[in-house]
Amino acid sequence: MTAVADALELERVESHLHPEGSFEVDDHVVPTGREEIWRFTPLKRLHGVHADAALDGSAVRAEYDAPEGVVIEKVDAGSPVLGSSGFVPTDRIAARVWHEAGQRYAVTIPAEAELDRPVIVTLTGTDTEHATATHAVITAGAHSRATIVLRFVGSATLADNVEIVVGDGADLTVVSIDDWDDDAVHVGHRHAKVGRDARFKHVDVTFGGDLVRHDTTAEYAGPGGDVEMLGLYFADAGQHIEHRLFVDHTAPKTKSHVTYKGALQGEGAHTVWIGNVLIRKVAEGIETYEENRNLVLTDGCQADSVPNLEIETGEIEGAGHASATGRFDDLQLFYLQSRGIPEDEAKRLVVRGFFADIVREIPLTDLRDEVTAAIEEELASTAYAAPTSGANPSPTDSSTDSTKEN
Repeated sequence: MTAVADALELERVESHLHPEGSFEVDDHVVPTGREEIWRFTPLKRLHGVHADAALDGSAVRAEYDAPEGVVIEKVDAGSPVLGSSGFVPTDRIAARVWHEAGQRYAVTIPAEAELDRPVIVTLTGTDTEHATATHAVITAGAHSRATIVLRFVGSATLADNVEIVVGDGADLTVVSIDDWDDDAVHVGHRHAKVGRDARFKHVDVTFGGDLVRHDTTAEYAGPGGDVEMLGLYFADAGQHIEHRLFVDHTAPKTKSHVTYKGALQGEGAHTVWIGNVLIRKVAEGIETYEENRNLVLTDGCQADSVPNLEIETGEIEGAGHASATGRFDDLQLFYLQSRGIPEDEAKRLVVRGFFADIVREIPLTDLRDEVTAAIEEELASTAYAAPTSGANPSPTDSSTDSTKEN
């Protein structure tokens, strides 16, 4: 056992937003909606996957496109690759997927490899009635450089676990795009273990689906690791999009930066963003910052945004968080309209600018163009008007910063 692992064993801290995990399904009670981690989620729309509905569907088809040298293979339930990220289910759905997944596969990038094009995994759903469970493990060998794109399209009820192992000195980018049809339900868990001096970037783009809930977590296998989590989401009428982020600083001299941005339009559009960073006593000299911004385009929307920091040591370089939910900036609109730009086009320009810094971080030109086109399509789908003063929610803006210099 390493010194870091020894320290963690002695200084185990339970996060109030990240329950103690277990592989046993019965250790996780069926949620009622009163639990902290479930209070925002409309359980009735989960098609029973949070309880005991069958997960034996086969209506999600996976297709792969990978450069030479990348190994993509099916694995069985007893494969040692499962759990190699340190992932332990923290809710009933993740535990059920661990035991009941009908499709398990591994994607392995060899050590020292530098891929000249991305690995693309496309999962296409054709049925929402019968829920499907899948489990994937992505491994980037030491000092490798790679980009992996996970695309989710079609109609499905999908519960999935994705483990990500970033070897020492590796640089891995994972782009996840939920472009489901309007009736899809997707509950996803992604967990990354980031090695010594390794870099991991995760870009999560969510447009489609009736209900999408993603739990994205990261921990460190050694000092010097760098985690960047970026998200872009757009919720329409009746749609529920929920992102829950947890970065566990389990090693010293590590970094994390989380930025998620969302837009909402239409009656009943609901987004949830829960961010949490746990800085353990062993994690001296770390840097972290998390932020969430939401732009409300019409009346009848609701954006819940809750940033959190849990700090067990003051010996850090810097830590902070910020959250804001609001409507169009009247000054921006006035500026654009004063130069002859019609109101609807001015609003579209404001939204494009709002998302621009996230779109720029998508590593592939084709994907950037695709996401930009999807934003345009969302804006064109509703002839929205500016929210009135009584719109829900009221503009909020909160930020805190805690910094200590060594």
